[in-house]
Amino acid sequence: MPPCLVPLLAETPVVAPKIISPAHPVSLPVVMLVLGVIFIGTLAISKFSLKIGIPAILGVLLLGLAINPGTTVITNAGIEQIHIISLSLLLFYAGLQTDLKSIRGFLEYGLLLALGGVIVSSLLLGFFIWFVASPTGSGIEFGFTQIPLALGMLIAACLGSTDAGATLSVLRDVKHLVPARLSALLEFESSVNDPTAILFLGLVVGLTTVTGSNQGVNQTVLQELQVFVQNIGSGIMLGLVLGYLSRFCLNHLVQEKSQLLVLGLAMAMLSYGVATQLGGSGFISVYVTGLFLGNNAYSNEHITVESLQESMLPFNTMTEIVVFLSFGLIMHPERVVLSLDDGSIIAIFLMLVARPISVFLFQSFSPFRFKDSLFISWCGLRGAVPLALTFVVIEKIPLIQGINPNNVPELIDNAEGVIFCVVLLSLLIQGCSLPHICRWLNLDSDDDGNAKGNLEPLVAGTPSAGS
Repeated sequence: MPPCLVPLLAETPVVAPKIISPAHPVSLPVVMLVLGVIFIGTLAISKFSLKIGIPAILGVLLLGLAINPGTTVITNAGIEQIHIISLSLLLFYAGLQTDLKSIRGFLEYGLLLALGGVIVSSLLLGFFIWFVASPTGSGIEFGFTQIPLALGMLIAACLGSTDAGATLSVLRDVKHLVPARLSALLEFESSVNDPTAILFLGLVVGLTTVTGSNQGVNQTVLQELQVFVQNIGSGIMLGLVLGYLSRFCLNHLVQEKSQLLVLGLAMAMLSYGVATQLGGSGFISVYVTGLFLGNNAYSNEHITVESLQESMLPFNTMTEIVVFLSFGLIMHPERVVLSLDDGSIIAIFLMLVARPISVFLFQSFSPFRFKDSLFISWCGLRGAVPLALTFVVIEKIPLIQGINPNNVPELIDNAEGVIFCVVLLSLLIQGCSLPHICRWLNLDSDDDGNAKGNLEPLVAGTPSAGS
């Protein structure tokens, strides 16, 4: 296993979070009090966010930024470990939610949109970042000589995944205008493009951090591609094997519905852990395990697919909150301000150029109308996955060839700020305008006048997996 792919596709080293002791030690009751107030605050912010027409997760992200302590309470390594665990659980729930029956008739198009869309939009965005970024990433400077193309591709690959949960939460007031097939496609695309974006980032990491002579580089590139394919294949196979094991456990070990959460969490962590220890993709494995369980039947009378989803939903909601809140807590507000120029122009290009092209490129394969595709192209909200992958990007920046070592610290800070700004602006602009776009396009409702039931926000508008 090449070292450059370890954080994504192989073993994740155990790094203990380094807690910095404050000058005056805080007692456990005070810590619990603060955490309780923060989590209640996230629910209040979620409700308020939906009332003013913005995604709930945007409110949580801004809450974390607002209460930013200004000092490092936990290191990036500690946050990265939290986000890896969170991503695994989010992908497991995304698999559970992927209903293959609901996308019959347009499965091929859904896969094209999810797989090809991530790759096309990431490539376009990578070239654009290469064109506009300054040598330190702290401003806009046109040309193709300021930063290596590899750095632009690395940041773009991090931003490849969309968030259907945020989309569906802001559409709650116009849900009757969205056909069920269209909402099913949005959920399917988001669920599948999460692992796609993660694997594409892993491939970019492998290809952009190779060193040596031309012949040595070519050899390394071939090795990275081979490892990439092997990790996908082994991840799928191990996910299916652990899916069968999970179904056996569900049928024979579960005595009551209250045990489903325990077993679900256990199987998600087991799937990721076994796959990574055996050299496969843990993220693909955990998604396939969830997909298998979400499209199966059970002999145990206590278990249905719906009961599995319901039991995992509260933990999924908690996981989403932790990802957004923790990133807001560690992001220094001044870093966001310094990255606004770059972040704004990159976000605008992503929303108005890269995402629409990645959708309309496959229009000839689409069973949907032009205005449906127009709506799909505006539903490219970015969410939890890009934030969680930020730590992989900043870890690999020093390894990219052609970067001035003196610029590395500033590039790391600015890359983190740019990704944060793009997610923030995507949620703000697209999230606020999506209901109006829906009304303007006059999308037809389905036969019974109601769109798919899960357009309702989950918990105070907290998004589902597929972030």
